[in-house]
Amino acid sequence: MQRISSRNARFQVWQASLTNRTKRQRSGEFLVQGVRPISVAVDNGWPVRTVIHDASRPLSRWASELLRQLPDVERVAMAPELLAELGEKDDPELIAVLELPPDDLDRITVGPQFLGVVFDRPTGPGNIGSIIRSADAFGADGVIVTGHAADVYDPKAVRATTGSLFAVPAVRMPSHREVLEWVRRTPVLVVGTDEHGSKDIYDFDFTQPVLLLIGNETAGLSTAWKEAADQLVRIPITGSASSLNAANAATAALYEISRQRSRRAE
Repeated sequence: MQRISSRNARFQVWQASLTNRTKRQRSGEFLVQGVRPISVAVDNGWPVRTVIHDASRPLSRWASELLRQLPDVERVAMAPELLAELGEKDDPELIAVLELPPDDLDRITVGPQFLGVVFDRPTGPGNIGSIIRSADAFGADGVIVTGHAADVYDPKAVRATTGSLFAVPAVRMPSHREVLEWVRRTPVLVVGTDEHGSKDIYDFDFTQPVLLLIGNETAGLSTAWKEAADQLVRIPITGSASSLNAANAATAALYEISRQRSRRAE
């Protein structure tokens, strides 16, 4: 077991990965904290490179059991003040260093009841995390982030998923082209959400295989995605609100899809 009590080169790599996407990508790893996220990651077989724990206190029952599940994973005992820096606002008992998975669309299974979610050019990592969490809650098969966007593995995004990142494949793609080439292999309807959509969301049949499109928080869907969509639907809203937050819109749409599919299955 290695011990780290100073801001050595290794510590600096981990610290940089919290704020620097390029360095995160170069190292091929990202940091995860919290009992539920780490447990979900381990239960779903995500590759853990290193487990970092507080050198000054005994391990909890959960942490001890986790380490028993990972007998071959490197352990690092870190000075508590350094661990607190990696934990940012929190005071974690343990941090897991996970391997970044490939951005491969084939990680997402397309079956007869397929439901995928595209988030187009999101700027807020928290919104990415919230949509992944909702996708998990309502039975989606995967989430795809397209275009110039915030990072799925930004610590804010990872925290906002509360562990769902490790249960639902999330893939980053440069543009709509790669996604359309992949999804057109099978009969899947591409349905975009847009305030000017021609149908209310509850009037569209979502019991078919669907790729749901959610637009950028400010600009909505790109012209390319609108043109690629088989249908644009709107979420009717009332009151003084002019629109819904992107994550809220995604959650409302995913709930309606889940409702329709549950009713059909009865």
